[in-house]
Amino acid sequence: MTDRQAIKLRAKIIGLLLRDARLAAGKSMKELGEVIGVSSGTISAIEGGVNSPSLPELELLAFFLGTPLSNFWTAEIVSQNAHPTKALETETFLELRHRSIGAMLRQARNERNLSQKELGQRTRISSSRIRRYENGETPVPLPELEVLAGTLGHAVEDFADTSGPIGEWITTKRAQKEFEGLPRQLKDFITNPANLPYLELAQRMSAMPLERLRAFSEGLSELVNSKD
Repeated sequence: MTDRQAIKLRAKIIGLLLRDARLAAGKSMKELGEVIGVSSGTISAIEGGVNSPSLPELELLAFFLGTPLSNFWTAEIVSQNAHPTKALETETFLELRHRSIGAMLRQARNERNLSQKELGQRTRISSSRIRRYENGETPVPLPELEVLAGTLGHAVEDFADTSGPIGEWITTKRAQKEFEGLPRQLKDFITNPANLPYLELAQRMSAMPLERLRAFSEGLSELVNSKD
């Protein structure tokens, strides 16, 4: 294959991957064109492999589509992957989650030593509705859950799923958001593979009982002083 043939083939692959990412994100060619200041016809030509975007243009498009730039170095088609909800038995999931939230509400109310009637008086939500919520018979509308949670000393996030695929997704997204808020130097330290042993040590230390941690700290201090 000549270099010219390789360039044409690569242009077609990039075009297919861009189209695939656009479809997966539910965006139109017009929307992509507006992002980089070209017509939808130009986007169509790019997706058809007739034209190719520059790297900065591709970076901007990847950012807009929420697609890692590295996806364009592979041939993996993402729009054909089953949507995550396809793997869930959504009816069963909702039933279990409603019951779980109800049980959490009951536990939080009992911890506050409140009856359903007392909680209803404080929140202006009838005790009969609260009973149905706690039994998982009726889904709790989010605004009412926020009021109930706040009255019981909780944030509504405390009732979010923490297990299963959705719980894992929520946890991952929360961790990503927290990581993004870290100083750049700390991010660089965490993502450097050479620093993995230090991170593992910090993780083990965080799980130590206070007394063991204090003894470890004293031992480390003595070791450092002895070297001086």
